[in-house]
Amino acid sequence: MPFSCPETRSSRHAGSESSDGRPGQRMTTMTQTTNSLVFPDTFQIRDIPTNGTTLHVRTGGKGPAVLLLHGYGETGDMWVPLAADLAADHFVIVPDLRGMGRSAKPEGGYDKKTQGQDMAGLLDALGIAAVDLVTHDIGNMVGFAFAAQHRDRVHSFVLIDAPLPGVGPWEEILKNPLLWHFRFGGPDMERLVAGRERIYLDRFWNEFSATPARFSEAAREHYAALYAQPGAMHAGFSQFAAFDQDAIDNQAFLKAGKLTIPVLALGGEKSFGLGMGQVMAFAAEDVTSGVVPDAGHWIMEENPAATVALVRDFLPKA
Repeated sequence: MPFSCPETRSSRHAGSESSDGRPGQRMTTMTQTTNSLVFPDTFQIRDIPTNGTTLHVRTGGKGPAVLLLHGYGETGDMWVPLAADLAADHFVIVPDLRGMGRSAKPEGGYDKKTQGQDMAGLLDALGIAAVDLVTHDIGNMVGFAFAAQHRDRVHSFVLIDAPLPGVGPWEEILKNPLLWHFRFGGPDMERLVAGRERIYLDRFWNEFSATPARFSEAAREHYAALYAQPGAMHAGFSQFAAFDQDAIDNQAFLKAGKLTIPVLALGGEKSFGLGMGQVMAFAAEDVTSGVVPDAGHWIMEENPAATVALVRDFLPKA
């Protein structure tokens, strides 16, 4: 969900290359898994009940826990390159959000406050007290709701290329004509896209990419098939339909104070860019802004190496 937004007022910026000085083996692993939608064999895959629904979850690695949350148009499979890299020294948790991918598709609960509780229940089921959080698109909104409700359970937070409902310049962002899909939903719209899921999703992958060809045909077929499952498009539309309630909830969260954890706000160079830092300055006290170079919205497809390096460099050293 990329937008045109003014540059951040933050004076701190993250670069596009990692500076942790670690040897090149991680990058080799990442290169091997780039453009792959299959997690390494060392990852476990299971369905975990939480908060009245069931989430499809991949876990792997050993070390401090990191939770990766995807957005619309993809599933947790988008994170394969980053998950494979981080698993060298982290316990990596990658769910499909409520109603998306291979997770259960309940009728309701698509407000992000509820989905934040989904994440709390998931971590409880895994016996994890606290995590570092890395999110993209609608995953940003779920992640923020989780962090705001469970401030002692998040050590650091990386948000990538989507704003938060009701936070900062939200009302101005809504005026962008590219965002007509925020209000696209309901029974008639579901009938319109039934059997045409690939056509509908291609619009996102093409218009919101700096280089659409980098969103591979294999990935398009993979995600289109998942979004063609019974109830999947209804659940996807419900994610957007909840934005008005999300805005109300986010404003209530902020009345309790901004987040105090370290936050990295990343935007694709050809998408939200440094505007992510401007948004998060309204929601967090300790914000570093950064840009994923040579990328639009789909950062893991368009420039996975830079994305991994930026995230790696920001996360607390394992």
